[in-house]
Amino acid sequence: MKENRLLGNAVRESRFPPSLFFVYLIVLLLMSGIHTGLLVGMSELGWDDFAQTAVPILYWGTVAVGLTLFTRRQIKKTYEEPMHRLAEATKKVSEGDFSVYVPPLHTSDKLDYLDIMIADFNRMVEELGSIETLKTDFFSNVSHEIKTPLAIIQNNAEMLCREELTQQQRQYADTIFLGSKRLAELISNILKLNKLEKQTIAPVVEAYNLCEQLAECALNYEPAWERQGLEFDAELEDYAEIFADPALMELVWNNLLSNAVKFTEPGGKITLTETSDEEAIRVSVRDTGCGMTEETKKHIFEKFYQGDTSHSMAGNGLGLSLALRVLQLGGFGIEVESELGRGSVFTVIIPKEKKEALPGHE
Repeated sequence: MKENRLLGNAVRESRFPPSLFFVYLIVLLLMSGIHTGLLVGMSELGWDDFAQTAVPILYWGTVAVGLTLFTRRQIKKTYEEPMHRLAEATKKVSEGDFSVYVPPLHTSDKLDYLDIMIADFNRMVEELGSIETLKTDFFSNVSHEIKTPLAIIQNNAEMLCREELTQQQRQYADTIFLGSKRLAELISNILKLNKLEKQTIAPVVEAYNLCEQLAECALNYEPAWERQGLEFDAELEDYAEIFADPALMELVWNNLLSNAVKFTEPGGKITLTETSDEEAIRVSVRDTGCGMTEETKKHIFEKFYQGDTSHSMAGNGLGLSLALRVLQLGGFGIEVESELGRGSVFTVIIPKEKKEALPGHE
């Protein structure tokens, strides 16, 4: 058996032990001996030709089925089950879960190459988790430190805008004010997302009327759609009760509506729709804007990703990440349909739950 040395331990190159070869050899020799005994016995007993042909066929058919099932079990146990566990762990890591740990298959004195692969995977996940922790801590700490001087800049820029200034001076002051405001929004979103990812924000679940909340959020964007000359339609039921955190869900609706306004050209149309059936409540925000390519759709929920760079100054690429995290915390889903040049549809799916199943309700 070929071996490598790693960390002072022998690493087996094969997952099938030599003893398995001898098991197959002994079983086949034994089965051949039984076959010979069957032939001799049938001949001495004077069985007819048909029986002497059919019995060996049935016998070897049974042996073949048994060996096949045994081999299949060994392959499943040796390769498939460990690789499936590794594949599931890899999927979780790709979704941002760095707490994954795959247990080794053998003790340290019986390692093989798959154990080494699993150990390397666990070490990689641990390193990725450390990097992610450092990154989130960095964003959180730096964001907190920037907030105070940024607030001073923003307040002073706002005061300058109220003074009697020349046109050029006012333009400079407006630029400083808008830039500081955008940076403040970015920092606020970073802090919110950081808290949501670390689950330091505990959703305060309560029953409330979703339709009323949607109407209020839509009215907040009335000046924006009137300024851009957009047509806005709302198709809402009179009442739809959901169990969620109203403040967090407001982040979702505001983000979807603001994106619709931002990516819809003047003269376009935005439609807010809410429907419900026995299984779920669905809220859709449809626009006739620029739409997205298939490649953009794959990345829109990633942090800081902005598929349409022509509108990059109007956002910071964190809104949809925030919205997705809020929906995940609530156990809700979101679907996206879009075609380049023909607009997009974002649909939030809120499964109907029994009131008794929620904390604080009996």
